[in-house]
Amino acid sequence: MTDSSPKQGRVILVGAGPGDEGLLTLRGKEWLERADVIVYDHLVNWNMMRFADPNAETIYAGKKAGHASIPQDEINEILISKARQGKIVVRLKGGDPFIFGRGGEEAIAVKKAGLPISVVPGVTSPVGVAAYAGIPLTHRDISSTVTIITGSNEKNQEDIHIDWEKIASRSGTLVFLMGARKLPKICEKLIHFGKAPDTPIAVTQWGTTARQKTWTGTLKTIVDIAMKENIAPPALTIIGEVVNMKPLIEWVETLPLFGKTVVITRQESQADSMIHLLQDKGAEPVSFPVIQTVPPPDWASLDQALTRLSKYHGLIFTSANGVHFFMRRLKETGQDIRELKGVRVYAIGPKTGKAILEFGMQVDCVPENFVAESLIESLGGESVQGKRFLIPRALKAREILPDRLREMGAQVDVVPAYQTIHPTRTNEDLARRLQDGVIDVVTFTSSSTVTHFLELTGPELRPHLDRVTFACIGPITADTARENGLKVTIVPEEYTVDALVTAIEDHYSDKA
Repeated sequence: MTDSSPKQGRVILVGAGPGDEGLLTLRGKEWLERADVIVYDHLVNWNMMRFADPNAETIYAGKKAGHASIPQDEINEILISKARQGKIVVRLKGGDPFIFGRGGEEAIAVKKAGLPISVVPGVTSPVGVAAYAGIPLTHRDISSTVTIITGSNEKNQEDIHIDWEKIASRSGTLVFLMGARKLPKICEKLIHFGKAPDTPIAVTQWGTTARQKTWTGTLKTIVDIAMKENIAPPALTIIGEVVNMKPLIEWVETLPLFGKTVVITRQESQADSMIHLLQDKGAEPVSFPVIQTVPPPDWASLDQALTRLSKYHGLIFTSANGVHFFMRRLKETGQDIRELKGVRVYAIGPKTGKAILEFGMQVDCVPENFVAESLIESLGGESVQGKRFLIPRALKAREILPDRLREMGAQVDVVPAYQTIHPTRTNEDLARRLQDGVIDVVTFTSSSTVTHFLELTGPELRPHLDRVTFACIGPITADTARENGLKVTIVPEEYTVDALVTAIEDHYSDKA
């Protein structure tokens, strides 16, 4: 007898950390993978959504410049109503849910509604931002205490309710969250109640992201600096002698691509390696997958080819996707990989070759340059006259390879192994970033990423692309971008993701 009772929903408060997606905890990632609904804040890094199911519902409940897009009571009601529908609801909050994040209020509301709740701590901004700024909050010779204070309030009162006399008398490190707009009052009160005017102070804006910037001074000088530099939220303020250690420790600001925001347009399943390469060099990757690979509309032609694999002289793979879908279908149809014995296997590049090797097949040829033209040149050294080749590839692709092989006298069967479509969910944050002019580089790893990117961004964002540097993995992709009116600046000599990231680094090193 099956259980027909509805699945009980639950709410999970997840701390997303202060900005860098790498600071999300493993437990937080696990809950994102399981979530049916994700209710997220303004400062949450959208890249984290790539861990979620593509069909998960996303609800923006952020706050910017003191104005909530959804009042707190309504946020509580969303969490409760979605969970009552039997859904796993992740409330994704910047920093840590219980450090000035109103997580306590949300947890109480959910508990009062009789629903189960879990809490996943996050790297709070005092810890994360201070570390990325190169400022230790404690040091055995300087500071043994840390006081974390909110520099804002929810009711917009003129003053913030702080016992200034006690705070000013403390000898350790003071950390003010959300205090950029109240900086003059914070400095005035601390000095009034006895804190030395020459006490070191640091204000870090957009900590742990590519936009991170830190200004240092003293309680007496920082307000003038803030007015001159137009320091605005989000910002973290650190006060104490530990600030003087920043020049000795700072590390993020010294990385070669620090301060650069780079858009990755390749599909989510292939983005991780590029994201990690960029992060290692100090850039902030923005995942904006413009394609998604899915099975072809019809397997018939591939299935037919799989029944006569031994009849082919060569099997040509033009992408890792082609390898994966080919092998997946081979397994699903009960075919035997041993049928490929004696069939030469060709790969258009090293990533494709690596995918082939992972399935236990040997690669007979990888061309020197990773484009169809180079593979044709390599095949020119063989006698292809009268020989039969199978090319499992995307439903829509360049025809130069099969056409040229036929001109050389070969028989060629081109079969769709997969197709590329628009993803079911895209980065809702990219349009705002383009409009704000905070995107430095957009990368393309295939011609299809170019066309899909332009389709998804639309004509309304086209003027904002004039301020962006475009980097393409190879000349064919670059030609497609130029044909669409984009100015391509960066094309590596070797057509790989590693070389593309290195070329971006070289571009900015040359400009330095």
